[in-house]
Amino acid sequence: MPLTSTALPEPAPSETPPAAPGSQEPAGQDSGRYESRRQESRRQSPSLRRDLLVTTADAAAYSLMVGFGETYLPAFALAVGLGPVAAGMVATVPVLVGAIMQLITPAAVARLGTNRGWVVTCTTVQALSFVPFVLWALRGSAGLVELLIAASIYWAAGMAGAPAWNSWLATIVPPRIRTRLFAQRNRFGQFGTCIGFVAGGLLLRFAEHRQKALLAFAVIFALAALARLVSTALLAACSEPEPTAGRDVDTARGHQPLVTQLAATVRGMTRRPSGRLVAFLCTFVFGAQISAPYFIPYMLRERGFSYLAFTIVIAASFLAKALALPALGRLASRVGSVRLLWIAGLSITPLALLWLPSDNVPYLVGVQVIAGTCWAAYELAVALLLFEAVGNQERTGVVTVYNLGLAVAMVAGAACGGALLRWWGETSTGYAAVFIVSSLLRLASLPLLRHVRTTAS
Repeated sequence: MPLTSTALPEPAPSETPPAAPGSQEPAGQDSGRYESRRQESRRQSPSLRRDLLVTTADAAAYSLMVGFGETYLPAFALAVGLGPVAAGMVATVPVLVGAIMQLITPAAVARLGTNRGWVVTCTTVQALSFVPFVLWALRGSAGLVELLIAASIYWAAGMAGAPAWNSWLATIVPPRIRTRLFAQRNRFGQFGTCIGFVAGGLLLRFAEHRQKALLAFAVIFALAALARLVSTALLAACSEPEPTAGRDVDTARGHQPLVTQLAATVRGMTRRPSGRLVAFLCTFVFGAQISAPYFIPYMLRERGFSYLAFTIVIAASFLAKALALPALGRLASRVGSVRLLWIAGLSITPLALLWLPSDNVPYLVGVQVIAGTCWAAYELAVALLLFEAVGNQERTGVVTVYNLGLAVAMVAGAACGGALLRWWGETSTGYAAVFIVSSLLRLASLPLLRHVRTTAS
């Protein structure tokens, strides 16, 4: 159940995901050798092969939910009569609410004694969060506050499950196959997102000509809920080899106040590779989010794209991600996750500027193919580094802090972008200013990459 979304990596997702960061000392070499032997013993077992198949199928089902549901939330806000800035708020503010809510994860996992149980609970709530969207689409109207509340429940459930999911998956997947597995999972995920998004767009295009666009939104949100329920069933079927493994520190902190837990994790991260990684990711995302929430209003409002043109342009990115991932997985194996992140960061920096020269659909499809490939590299590098730069004992706490920092960066970036758009006006000039500032801030964050290392470095 990745946290990643189309604009951000799971951790995300939302999103997406060595020596343990934190105030405790890292596990010793004997512990590391034991972990390697334990996972090696499962390497060829039928249970491991079954778990890998199930987790890949979960990625596909989750991504169908993203394609049908999450990617259309800003478009739905526009369809019920809200403006571009309001649509940007729907895409970002709930992420911050979700990040705050996910601070209960360490305590919840400690109380339940199982990562899987908490993840399944969260994904069930996330599936049900689409019900009000279906009802509002059938009603034909929705207020901004209503959308923000429902979207906050969606993101809170998804983000609360993400730290536990990362810790759980670390007990299942042997380190030697993680690069290949994540490339494969991400590839299936991108195909799933593309299929869901294209199917939703075609349905909207069909309904648009019959003045039934809101009814189409009700159908695609219902399909998103169904996809997440399938994902939940798959997660429930996946084994949990060691429900309490790798959570000694997190379990102890689960009985402490949330502020104490957070402060202890952050203090430890300042001395670990995980802290430098999270600092760069949050800074880079801040720059990206200056413009990211406003591409959909730019296409649908400023450029007047039909739902069909909108679907073709966005789907090109998803398809490019899926097709590029096998090659990116091989590249990651050769150059390592840190260098892959360098390549991705440099490539992503000028992407927003490529939207300015033309609104020709074939041209923008080409831009999206490039963008999809670059973001696929970024998301794969981040997914790998959340294992390579974060130790098992602290992974739940670090991913919790990462999600919170990412959400703050997203909301702050979107707020700054919205302020610029209001200042310059919701015109071509205003959007150009937002895209230029976003690219400059991405560039300014790149020097932080010099300090990113894996624990093996």
